[in-house]
Amino acid sequence: MELELEGKIALVTGAGRGIGKGIALVLAEKGADLIINDKNLNNEVEMIAAQIRAMGRKTLTIEADVSQEVEVKAMFQTIKQTFGRLDILVNNAGTSQNKNIFEIELQDWYYVIDTNLTSTFLCTKEAMILMRTQQYGRIINISSVVAERGSINGHVHYTSTKSGILGLTKTLARTGAPLGINVNAVAPGLIETELTLNTHGEEGLKKLKESVPLGLGKPRHVGLAVAFLCGEGGDYLTGTTIDVNGGFTMR
Repeated sequence: MELELEGKIALVTGAGRGIGKGIALVLAEKGADLIINDKNLNNEVEMIAAQIRAMGRKTLTIEADVSQEVEVKAMFQTIKQTFGRLDILVNNAGTSQNKNIFEIELQDWYYVIDTNLTSTFLCTKEAMILMRTQQYGRIINISSVVAERGSINGHVHYTSTKSGILGLTKTLARTGAPLGINVNAVAPGLIETELTLNTHGEEGLKKLKESVPLGLGKPRHVGLAVAFLCGEGGDYLTGTTIDVNGGFTMR
């Protein structure tokens, strides 16, 4: 039986762990060949690649800091040389710091803005150049529930990037539509990852969990939403945001 994403080439940034890992594995299950990007290639990244290869998918790992233009351009050159195309881009790479407005220094601000938002711009620009030639592409940007409701514990730089991603998504959806490129966002809520634990701490996470009707989510839940947008379900969707938050925020 043919899988929905069979033959598609997908790049997931920041796919070495957490939500990015979950997305990459689901896309591979659906048939896509994967380019796994991470800032640091390590044993965990290689284990993910091995899992995907065991599914019978082609897999390429690329070490690149996607907040740096020169590294992004080099990554896309490698993709073009290896596959000749790119069908799916998932802008997942991101970070945060457990700091509020009184603690954040300018260098902290720039670090989070560049990691989360500048990287999305840089990768999307290169991807759309390839996709414009193909007259086909799916771009999914990973935002957050805090983009709509604000962050509970400060994190003003993180929240600003996730809100910015929504504006970027809507604008690029208009640009991409005549070119056959659909651009959407997924906004996760509280997902069980190392970043979430580091951000809120065990006690903070326990309290937050109680406010989520369906409890904490898993990276796979985000991956399934991304896969939906990459498949037939996303054919008539662009500029939209899918909330994956277990009822934490309802709108």
